[in-house]
Amino acid sequence: QLRLVESGGGLVQPGESRGLSCVTSGFTLDYYAIAWFRQAPGKEREGVSCISARGTNPNYADSVKGRFTISRDNARNTVYLQMNNLKPDDTGVYFCAAAYRGFLSHDATMIPTHFDSWGQGTQVTVSS
Repeated sequence: QLRLVESGGGLVQPGESRGLSCVTSGFTLDYYAIAWFRQAPGKEREGVSCISARGTNPNYADSVKGRFTISRDNARNTVYLQMNNLKPDDTGVYFCAAAYRGFLSHDATMIPTHFDSWGQGTQVTVSS
């Protein structure tokens, strides 16, 4: 059974940094692209970043380019999201999700309906 567990959320001030982790189990990470999505109160879930099974072609939403960095360690079954220069608009519940793409695929497409396994989410609040 595929399982994803996010951690690292919390309350941060604008301009600060925060790192999120997504620990996976029950599947071989080498076959899956992993993405981070977020959902703010009253808004639809949106894609933040995606990394391919091979760890190439990181894909970012325009709103986070230059501030967020996604990475993965397949040996540790973990995907990370480093968030720098956080803004109040970054507030929301952050989810990681997995999409099967084939062994060490380069595909980092971030279409929500492609992701069929999701974590429970971790809350990030950016406020002074």
